[in-house]
Amino acid sequence: MNDDVRNIVLGLVAAGISAALGWIARTYLWNRKLRRKQAFFGLPDNAESLLVVNRDPATAEPAVHRFDVFALLELSALIKDCGAHVQVVTQDAAHQGFGERTEFCVGGPGSNRRMVAHMAAMLPGVRVNVDPEPGPDRGAFRIGADLYRMEPGVTEYVLLARLTAGERRETRPVFLFCGQRAITNQAATRYLARNHERLARKYGSGSFVLLLKVVNSQAYGPDVVELVADVTKPAQSPLPAAPEPAAPKAQKKSHRAD
Repeated sequence: MNDDVRNIVLGLVAAGISAALGWIARTYLWNRKLRRKQAFFGLPDNAESLLVVNRDPATAEPAVHRFDVFALLELSALIKDCGAHVQVVTQDAAHQGFGERTEFCVGGPGSNRRMVAHMAAMLPGVRVNVDPEPGPDRGAFRIGADLYRMEPGVTEYVLLARLTAGERRETRPVFLFCGQRAITNQAATRYLARNHERLARKYGSGSFVLLLKVVNSQAYGPDVVELVADVTKPAQSPLPAAPEPAAPKAQKKSHRAD
């Protein structure tokens, strides 16, 4: 074997080794990224999850708003990427506890009974105005001492929460997407899909409650979303007691000299 042939053979061997090492490194990094994603969502391989569907409050018949359908599709894609399975149930048929399976609950308390139960159990510091009558406070969020009103199509709010019950390692999380309108629910699911890696680095497997603002949805749809604040502490603390009305002051009697 002359030098030229030997150099070619050595080059091919080196290229093969480099390609194999590159493939192994990419596979390792991909698997590590997948495991982190699975840990954040509580969805190991072949795990079972629950997708709770709300109803469209604007219709008398059982129906799901189209923006909520889009939200469900985005969540289904996340679940599939984790190699898990999903069971879809309606908000009035989810008669089971939480913590055994990862749950994704979509819709505010006005359209989702399951959301009402979760908020009462895990978010005592949050109140949502579900009064159907028009008014400035319709759909408003009260979180602790702060009030967040919506301006439909211009400024709207949605809560994105990851909550766990108990300290058991195997406890599965509950994800809540509680918006003032259906389009904000989709905005929250899209925000989660885009930012789950950053959220996992920041919160790990712990609970969090984020208040998001959807900006100008009438022009930009669910795409322009801003993080308003991490409201985990006030959302999980009891609402402050309303101040008692002050007692009326006794009026002084006046005496007129005759």
